[in-house]
Amino acid sequence: MKIVKDIQLGDPSSNKQNFIDLNLKVLCCRYWILDLWDCHDMVFPYWRLYWNRNTGGELIHRDNIFEMDPDYLFIIPPFTSFSSRFTKNHVYSHGIHVNGKHVTANSNEDNYVDSSLIHLFIHFNLGVPFDNVYPGILKIELTDYLKERLDYLTTRLKIENTDFKLTFNLKLQAFIKEALTNIGPELWKAINIDERVLKVIRYIEININKKLSNSELASIINMAPNSFARLFKIEMNITLHSFIQNRKIAKACELFEHTNKTIEEVSFVLGFSDRFHFSRVFKSVIGLSPASYKEEKYI
Repeated sequence: MKIVKDIQLGDPSSNKQNFIDLNLKVLCCRYWILDLWDCHDMVFPYWRLYWNRNTGGELIHRDNIFEMDPDYLFIIPPFTSFSSRFTKNHVYSHGIHVNGKHVTANSNEDNYVDSSLIHLFIHFNLGVPFDNVYPGILKIELTDYLKERLDYLTTRLKIENTDFKLTFNLKLQAFIKEALTNIGPELWKAINIDERVLKVIRYIEININKKLSNSELASIINMAPNSFARLFKIEMNITLHSFIQNRKIAKACELFEHTNKTIEEVSFVLGFSDRFHFSRVFKSVIGLSPASYKEEKYI
């Protein structure tokens, strides 16, 4: 019998396999009854997955209106500008206005089907470069597998919505990943981008707290700044400057949501010259001031 020794990862084959790393990070998962969902011109640095048990919900992106059929999931990539509304109680034409409550084990959902929107929402990130795909609203038809997972998740969320066991976490992640597999290939162009651009993106993520210049980043892959700026724009469909700003503001949102840092502290951590410069950039990306973002929770 032949014994194979010193094989890396325990794989006896000489055929190299290349896998894509996906850094899925779930930020929240909630099941709510909404009486009001008038949210206009929202932009956030994370993915959103929506499902409504009943009709009446609408999403708007540019000039397109998506009626939220219960037989479909709706996925919104980061930095997509969109609006939402519950048509049976549409009150506001500007701003962000939400009113609702958690669905609990004592809630009879049938009592709310005609008057409210029964709404599941999941926020998550996938890591670089997958959080930088093209903006839009993606409509995913529910398969039997997804329906089964939805039933499990919503049932569990009515019982527990704070401390989740391993089984719930695994099934939630499996649900998100299965939904993502139904997205067309064009959305995932980011995985095939030039290796030089990927190398710089990784450097930006590691050094997001620093002031990063075009010349410094171009030198990493031995290119002239102007040539690299053109390459980056072609590969990522966004300028290098805008990309860096977006990543800094995405990190700022994460710090606001998961730490107690002040606006001044966050602006310092991310390498901004002062709070006013940070606030100006934050509002240009998100559409809200840092103070407004910290005070509100959006669904």
